Amino acid sequence: MLVLLGFAMIAVFMVLIMTKKLTPVLALIIVPTIFGLFAGAGLGIGAMVLESMKSMTSTAALLMFAIIYFGLMIDVGLFDPLVRFILRKLGNDPAKVVLGTAILAAAVSLDGDGSTTFILTTAAMLPVYLRLKMSPVVLTCVAGLANGTMNILPWGGPTARAASALKISVSEVFVPMIPSLIAGLVVVFAFAWLLGLQERNRLRAVAPEIWAEGVEFDGGAGTGGTGRKGARRNSGAPAGGSSVAVLERTEDLVDERDSAMADTALDPNRATLRPKLQWFNLGLTVAIMVLLVADLVPLPFVFMVGSAIALLVNFPKLKDQSAQLVAHAPSIVAVVSMVMAAAVLTGVLKGTGMVEAMSTWLVQIIPSDMGPFMAVITGVLSIPMTFFMSNDAFYFGVLPVLSETAGHYGISAADMARASITGQPFHLQSPLVPAILLLVSLAKVDLGDHHKKVLWRTAVISLVMLAVGVLTGAIGIG
Repeated sequence: MLVLLGFAMIAVFMVLIMTKKLTPVLALIIVPTIFGLFAGAGLGIGAMVLESMKSMTSTAALLMFAIIYFGLMIDVGLFDPLVRFILRKLGNDPAKVVLGTAILAAAVSLDGDGSTTFILTTAAMLPVYLRLKMSPVVLTCVAGLANGTMNILPWGGPTARAASALKISVSEVFVPMIPSLIAGLVVVFAFAWLLGLQERNRLRAVAPEIWAEGVEFDGGAGTGGTGRKGARRNSGAPAGGSSVAVLERTEDLVDERDSAMADTALDPNRATLRPKLQWFNLGLTVAIMVLLVADLVPLPFVFMVGSAIALLVNFPKLKDQSAQLVAHAPSIVAVVSMVMAAAVLTGVLKGTGMVEAMSTWLVQIIPSDMGPFMAVITGVLSIPMTFFMSNDAFYFGVLPVLSETAGHYGISAADMARASITGQPFHLQSPLVPAILLLVSLAKVDLGDHHKKVLWRTAVISLVMLAVGVLTGAIGIG
């Protein structure tokens, strides 16, 4: 009964948010509450949720002050040079913009923190998407694909959990999986390019009065470019070869690079710019990044202190400090409310025993003659299971049981650990992951719309990583 209720609860939740019948916050609260009562939680459901919420308070605090800090850095102009550089290199071509988004997100993901990756990627790229009339859902999709694939890095979390759960070294798990990581990134970039081509064609079709085919450019013209060099009319001839969809109105192809960001969060004329403090803000941000990697101080406290220093130095007047906090309040409320609401789902899953029953059932239904393929099976199971439960629940609760079973068929713990991390691209899209809630909130994208575009693509990436792992011998078959 618990198994059926668990899977039914997750299915109902996903249907409601993907069909936009309920917002994610309401679905995260109402659906688990109803199913928890059916599971016999009774009045104890409140204690289950509060217990789960305790473990999420530090995450909520981290996201809250990270939003404040990076929001401040965006306002004062820290990232403006980065955006100008990206605009110069990408020009107006949607295909290049989307591919650039994937590359940027993958590069920033090297720090191992999804929230930081999404904040920086959104700050740099969202103004470009809005200026070119591109869909922000494409941005969240590509950023999610890149960050999810990079999440198997040793300092990302899942690899360390798998190694700890099975008592093996992190390097033993990660190093053999490097070919899988490379293959996953190749697929990410391929998806990004295809999504960019789709955006290019969509814009030609839906906005012909703004977008025209008959303009070529060299990456320096147009939005974010250095002028009209390379931009020319083809006398109305159809686009071909290097022709791309760019702004038809030639008066928009202005010389000032910064005009690409006018009237956006990175408007070059905004009153909050602090050019004289650029180096101070950069130094403060680097110091925070070093502390993030070194993990010497709890991350929420790092961002609390960083936000306080940034506010005090950049906005010494009390009125300006208050205005800054109020300006970022909508993003804070949207993210923190979803994190707290997610505590209802995780609390009910764990408190009623649904997670344990679901994992036990999955182990039991695996036929004995499939034993030699336990590593592959674990890799496939990691795709949905890490989506529906936390990494801690999967790696410390389910993986040891699967590994013990696999040992009877001669499959090593290292093989099982490597297979278990291939589901991370899919896991990172889960509403139980605060970083993805932050991403869709910053980009003002509906979580259901994000899932429609990203889930099947992340499943493909996970399966490709698993297949490459098997082909290279990193994931063995008994």
